[in-house]
Amino acid sequence: MSEVKPGRYRHFKGKEYTVLGIALHSETMEEMVVYRAEYGEHGLWVRPASMFAETVVHEGKEIPRFQYIGS
Repeated sequence: MSEVKPGRYRHFKGKEYTVLGIALHSETMEEMVVYRAEYGEHGLWVRPASMFAETVVHEGKEIPRFQYIGS
């Protein structure tokens, strides 16, 4: 099961999101993170958990794509 837990996250580009939970893709059973933007129209998004939890290189540093900032 994914290490992504519900709560507030900051994307490496600065915007904040709230993870609502983990869903399973109906065909592949891949874990998908369901999250809501905390700006604009507060749209709902899904992203593979493996991608949500990965690191990225930003300004020469390896950092989390989404950083947990609290519940």
